[in-house]
Amino acid sequence: QVQLVESGGGSAEAGGSLRLSCKTSPFATSSFCLSWFRLPPGKKREGVAAIGRDGETVYTESVKGRFAISKDGDTWEPTLYLQMNDLRPEDTAMYYCAVRLYCVTPDTSPDRYTYWGRGTQVTVSS
Repeated sequence: QVQLVESGGGSAEAGGSLRLSCKTSPFATSSFCLSWFRLPPGKKREGVAAIGRDGETVYTESVKGRFAISKDGDTWEPTLYLQMNDLRPEDTAMYYCAVRLYCVTPDTSPDRYTYWGRGTQVTVSS
């Protein structure tokens, strides 16, 4: 059973930084893509960033240059990170990590991701 557990959320002032982590259980394959999504209050879920099997990354336009996605640890049981800098009030949301198995090229389409964490709240004040 694949499990994902997020941590690192909290409150920050505009311009501040937070680092999210997502600990995974072992995967059945070394080919997978990991992604961060967020659900802002009253809005639709959106993809934030994703990282592919070989480290290729993609970002939604609004976070480019401010957020950085990365992974480390065991190939089959990595930890996913999201370094968030220069935070803005519009970054306030519940953040989720998700995994898509048997994947090489990353994308941020939520329908393609099978397993999800329960989320961690990020609140940015102005």
